[in-house]
Amino acid sequence: MSKSNAEYVRTLIENLKRIDFIQPGEIPNIDLYMDQVTTFMDEHLSEEKRLEEDKILTKTMINNYTKNHLLPSPTKKKYSKEHMLLLIFIYYFKNVLSISDIRTVFQPLLDMFCEGEKEKMSIHLEDVYQEVFRYEEEQIDALAKDVIRKYKKADTMFDEEVKNEEEKEFLTCFTFICILSFDVYLKKRMIEQMIDQHLKPNYMSRKAKENE
Repeated sequence: MSKSNAEYVRTLIENLKRIDFIQPGEIPNIDLYMDQVTTFMDEHLSEEKRLEEDKILTKTMINNYTKNHLLPSPTKKKYSKEHMLLLIFIYYFKNVLSISDIRTVFQPLLDMFCEGEKEKMSIHLEDVYQEVFRYEEEQIDALAKDVIRKYKKADTMFDEEVKNEEEKEFLTCFTFICILSFDVYLKKRMIEQMIDQHLKPNYMSRKAKENE
């Protein structure tokens, strides 16, 4: 196993274990103005940036999410805790799904927790958020073990064919990236199929009944 590659993978896993999701209790219980929303997100998600100049959330992004029906309009220019929870979901979803797909996933959620059905619900959006992210935290150890297994597989794939250490190190890194990328691709395809085959038809059927 290449020492430099192996050490780097260990660093990646340690960084993975340090991922800290925003807890519902950290979100203010008072409605916030736009500037307060962007400041909060910058402060709590700054570690998620790939590059220093990357933006976590901007006013333009928030306005676009509202225009695209991913986010309810603010009340008197203020954003509620439900808005904040939805924005956090959007932040993670947008790295995987298109705006159109996020809108399809979100629409039943908005109907249940942000529209007319809100008062009928026995749970709150905060409860959904709490359960989802609690599970994600539990999965980090399992994911770390899976990453190590995939790396070990990549590291042994060219043992017989390549003797040059520099070439071997590159091919191990390249193969590891390919294996991880294929894993992401397959999961993305599964999500898209669930959206196309389940969420879209169900939502369209429901809306058609409402319009009858």
